Amino acid sequence: RKRCFIYNSEPKHNKLFHRPTEKASGIIMPKFEISKSDLERLVGKKFTIKELEDEALLFAKTELDGHDGDTLKVDVKDTNRPDLWSVEGIARELKGHYKIEEGLPKYTVNNSKLKVIVESKEYHRFVSAAVVRNLKIDENVLSQMIQLQEKIAGTLGRNRQSMSIGAYDLSKVKFPVKYVAMKPRDIKFVPLGFDKEMNAKQILEAHEKGKHYGYIIKNAKAYNTWIDADHKILAFEPIINSNEAGNVTTKTTGVFLECTGDDPKILSTAINVLATALAERGGQIESVLVLHGKDADVYPDLAPKKAHVDPDYCRKILGLEISDTEIIRLLKEARYNARLDQTKIHVEYPAYRNDIMHQRDLVEDVAISFGYNDIEPKIPAIPTIGSRDKLEDFTNIVREICVGLGLQEVLTFTLTNKESMFKKMNLPEGKIVEIENPVSQNWSVFRNSIMPNLLEFLSYNKNQDYPQQIFEVGDVILLDSINKDTGVTNKRRLCVALTNTQIGYEDASSILSTLFNSLGQKTVLKKTDHNSFIPGRVAEIAVGNKTIGIIGEIHPQVLNNWNLEKPVVGFEIDI
Repeated sequence: RKRCFIYNSEPKHNKLFHRPTEKASGIIMPKFEISKSDLERLVGKKFTIKELEDEALLFAKTELDGHDGDTLKVDVKDTNRPDLWSVEGIARELKGHYKIEEGLPKYTVNNSKLKVIVESKEYHRFVSAAVVRNLKIDENVLSQMIQLQEKIAGTLGRNRQSMSIGAYDLSKVKFPVKYVAMKPRDIKFVPLGFDKEMNAKQILEAHEKGKHYGYIIKNAKAYNTWIDADHKILAFEPIINSNEAGNVTTKTTGVFLECTGDDPKILSTAINVLATALAERGGQIESVLVLHGKDADVYPDLAPKKAHVDPDYCRKILGLEISDTEIIRLLKEARYNARLDQTKIHVEYPAYRNDIMHQRDLVEDVAISFGYNDIEPKIPAIPTIGSRDKLEDFTNIVREICVGLGLQEVLTFTLTNKESMFKKMNLPEGKIVEIENPVSQNWSVFRNSIMPNLLEFLSYNKNQDYPQQIFEVGDVILLDSINKDTGVTNKRRLCVALTNTQIGYEDASSILSTLFNSLGQKTVLKKTDHNSFIPGRVAEIAVGNKTIGIIGEIHPQVLNNWNLEKPVVGFEIDI
């Protein structure tokens, strides 16, 4: 009965975890807590837990992950909808589906006549900002405000690498404020959560946020800092706010919001999400003039965005015989304005959404409003019969055996970088399938081996319980001159990695032997040399006359490269 949203299937019993860091900052699905009574107050409707689980939360691309009294644990299934990452956004969406408030949400934006002057040309060069007044902040408002900031900076902002967010008590900020680059020695203020003044070096070394996010600015010659008209430091970006201006409490009645980052479009979306969430609480949004050299921009810009959908295309994609009028009604429930003009339905959608790239995105919202569970499945009339691929069947058998041997399955990225594939594995750089125009050097090549991914995974879990015994069954992508179509080939591989205080070659070879005995096959181990493994403790794995993989103890230099403190053994085979 789950709706058809793509999401990660992390098992709840999984003891290991993958912490986003400098080298691994992939998007993860936001999870957060909301108050049931707070949600009901914002929507204007009471819900049972069953109603929330079976229908209501699904309208907002969210699932109930558990509940404890009034606290609901929700799991968002869409990383493109930051407007749904708070109780205010969920409530706004539900008001449309329950016909309490349909169509485009309306917000009034007054001119605050306040200015932000951007002078820094360091990292995070762009700025968006807003002011929200007349707020009545209670614990629910405060917790959601903090959660929403963290989720946006963590997910859209790639763990603050490409964007960070600040919120300040408006009464403690004197305008105009400036975003400047300061020398580390000149940065001195009391950081949030502390009661004594610290300089930039002390914050990076002693403050929890400094230790966690300091790597982002490790190569910067100057640090971006927010200062007000009295030259009072408001924040050391992207690390921490000041304890005075940056301490928003239940006594705060107005806030100054700012987003800094690398992409103005993302920053505009982020500030729109933050400002409108507070407007749902009764706050009054005011615009801010952002001066960036000769450029002047006004934020937030809440002018509706426009798109269109072909009703016939909508019916074809959904397989539903619904009228144009019905499609318009369903779009209004999804918080669009919609009108029919000859053969197209023209829509206006909120400025806090940045996910509408094609009319199929509109069709998806029509389907959600209609209800996936209400769409009757039909067997397509085609002259073929589908069946599972034999490789997938065999892959599942291999997985079952590995789990039976006490190994824990992990799933890592196929995209990686040359440093991980070669330098960290103590190997000379070889030919590999590369991305022509990579967005990030961290994700610039396709892996040709799974072992580096497992070593990286282990490096993020050094503080977890031992022994750690993991495996992955996945594809590697290799250059293939015989394949004229693409020049590459996919190979399905099994990789196993074991680590403990004391562990050796025999631990890996016993698992390998048991695996092949279970498959009714025999292996032959042949002496070999490989720079990633300890000499004399490595062998080729062969079945018949065909070499299918390698097994051994990971070389100490490779362990050092991955900052691993305990020995690792393992094998990787082509299945």
